[in-house]
Amino acid sequence: MIPRIDSSKLAAAKDRQNQLLKIPGSLGDLEEIGNRIGAMQRTDRPSLGRGAVVVCCGDHGVTAESVAAFPDTITRIQTINFLEGGAAINQIALVNQAELWVVDAGVCGDEIARHPRLVGPRVRQGTGNIARESAMTREQAQAAIDLGRKAARRAIDAGAQILAAGDMGIGNTTVSSALTAALLDLDPDLVTGRGSGLDDEGRHRKVRCVEMAVCRARQILGDLKKADPLDVLVQLGGLEIAAIAGVYLEGALRGIPLVCDGFPVTAGVLVASRLDEGVRDYLFAGHQSAEPGHAWQLRDLGLEPIFRLGLRLGEGTGAVLAFPVLRAACQILAGMKTFADIGM
Repeated sequence: MIPRIDSSKLAAAKDRQNQLLKIPGSLGDLEEIGNRIGAMQRTDRPSLGRGAVVVCCGDHGVTAESVAAFPDTITRIQTINFLEGGAAINQIALVNQAELWVVDAGVCGDEIARHPRLVGPRVRQGTGNIARESAMTREQAQAAIDLGRKAARRAIDAGAQILAAGDMGIGNTTVSSALTAALLDLDPDLVTGRGSGLDDEGRHRKVRCVEMAVCRARQILGDLKKADPLDVLVQLGGLEIAAIAGVYLEGALRGIPLVCDGFPVTAGVLVASRLDEGVRDYLFAGHQSAEPGHAWQLRDLGLEPIFRLGLRLGEGTGAVLAFPVLRAACQILAGMKTFADIGM
């Protein structure tokens, strides 16, 4: 079980924050961020060094329903691109002091060549078509979660003091919509967007697919909001979504700040928070995605986004962009003088 943040440590951080040489509250959300990280680190002078982003990758059988604007082969191409340093997240990680790790949770095709930052082995090649069958077995879901945990341990043991997950998987916004509708008991139309660029007809088809998937899962599990979250993941999830849940579960267990990215990553965080509510204490939201379901996810988790930049790429881009903000919040709390320091 993930330990909850010690309220006395949070109070101590807030007490120092209120003594700093500034108008109380004048640094807005930065103050709360610093206080929370101080409580995580059990000090009123927190600090954050290098970070890591674990990009979790997997394919989805639901693409057979024509719910994606790009072919499945892109998942594999981009997974290799992450390892070669050519993706957007590689560039953002480079300038924000973050190491990048890649998890092959369920990419289709031949095994990807071994690489020091590739975490495997994959659980299986892609998931079932959630509109018509379960995504995976319960054993496969647990194996994918464990793969995410393994990647998080590697990143943290290598020195990461801030952690985020990224995602790559053609069709995964459909899966994320289904999970979000199920876990939050929402109309699929509210949480289903255009993904990688669907037109109106494509989005309508995608909504219908999500409705079919949720209806099928409800016939098996009953009330999805009350069902075992692992069983909901089995019916509606993705292997990379399960791995993402594992990243956040392990990061919270290790007591470090965790930054949510966009819609698919936060779907994994929702699953993690249902498996162990303690994960919520360690979460920050890097940004709010252009996908409509992301706002509902953040509301459920009680998170305010640090940025609203209209991002919808995934990969962990919005989360890693927020790393310097967390570092700045810590430096303010640790480094500023207090009124007492100047004799007031």
